[in-house]
Amino acid sequence: MLMPHPAVLRTLVDEYTALMENGSAGNQAQARDLAYTLCVSTGTRDVRHALETARQWLEAAAATDAAPGPSSGRNEPHAYA
Repeated sequence: MLMPHPAVLRTLVDEYTALMENGSAGNQAQARDLAYTLCVSTGTRDVRHALETARQWLEAAAATDAAPGPSSGRNEPHAYA
């Protein structure tokens, strides 16, 4: 399964969370769109599971970025698989 870039996933989670906190009726369509995108991005069918999965993936990505990798003596850019 393809995984979304962590920055994209973080934006989706943050935007959805902000909309849910506001609770404005005018934002319902945007909240539905974000929920759908989160579900598709995480391979889930329920936004609660999508948020849980997204947060797990974001934690894993942060841990991977923080962990020292093998040193080859060169400065190579980090690539997400």
